[in-house]
Amino acid sequence: METKLILRVGLTGGIASGKSTIREMFAKLGATTIDADKLVADLYRPGAKGHDALVRTYGREILRPDGEIDRERLAAIAFRSADDAQKLNHLIHPLVLDEADRRVAAVTDGIVIVEATLLIEAGAVPRYDKLVVVDVDPETQIARGVARGMSREALTRRIANQLPREERLRHADYVIDNSGDLAAAERRTHEVYRRLMEDLATLSS
Repeated sequence: METKLILRVGLTGGIASGKSTIREMFAKLGATTIDADKLVADLYRPGAKGHDALVRTYGREILRPDGEIDRERLAAIAFRSADDAQKLNHLIHPLVLDEADRRVAAVTDGIVIVEATLLIEAGAVPRYDKLVVVDVDPETQIARGVARGMSREALTRRIANQLPREERLRHADYVIDNSGDLAAAERRTHEVYRRLMEDLATLSS
């Protein structure tokens, strides 16, 4: 029986750090990538486990008229404090991580990268061979979030409820600084991908 040679990589960073952009760069380089936000969207659909759990916990006030989760209304409730944010994380992230594991298991070989904002907070670091952290300074983080349509107040609250930047970096095997221009981030992503390919090669030695 042929043994699968897979390097499982977690990709994380704070809100508005540009994780999705970096994930897309890795995909173009040849990695299989999984977007946890898309998994969350699937879990939030009516009839899904996440949808049912959210309605049981927060009530029908978080629903839109069509029965879909109103994510802005949910965020307003779930990110009022660190305790509220932790409550939501404990509710949803085990479901997300289980689904991510299922999709990782379907990969036959190579590098598979799972992008998740709260990967460290959810205790998922041991599930991965390497952890890549996308890092930005707080001022850039807020500016980019505002440009995406979020309010400065909401961003500040979300950042405060996430893992401190220094703690996130402490867990990293590789860091991609995304505070500057896109070309610099792309160069660093290429460099990290080469390192990950070397890590994958060591699995067979």
